[in-house]
Amino acid sequence: MKFLSIWTPDPKTANTPPSPEFMEEMGKLVENAMKSGEVLLTGGLLPASEGGARVRSTNGKITVIDGPFTESKELIAGFAILQAKSKEDAIESAKRFVKLAGDGESEIRQIMD
Repeated sequence: MKFLSIWTPDPKTANTPPSPEFMEEMGKLVENAMKSGEVLLTGGLLPASEGGARVRSTNGKITVIDGPFTESKELIAGFAILQAKSKEDAIESAKRFVKLAGDGESEIRQIMD
């Protein structure tokens, strides 16, 4: 089973640059998880202030809205594609990440096969 894990840091700490020690520990966690096959892919996302776009369909009409999106209430900072035997295993993987990452939330969503 594959799962998408979406990381949303606590807004109070979202703009604090990570320390070199944190980056080293996070690098080890991700490297080990990828070697074991638990994590298939990870990525960080630029903040909404860096732009982006929203593509929306309403009654068949397509509109594109360019960012930045200052009205966004949550910062989605990164993601991971997890390979797990069960939802519970995916949750355990997310717990290891959150324990290191600090305050924030990791949302787990199963990917349709």
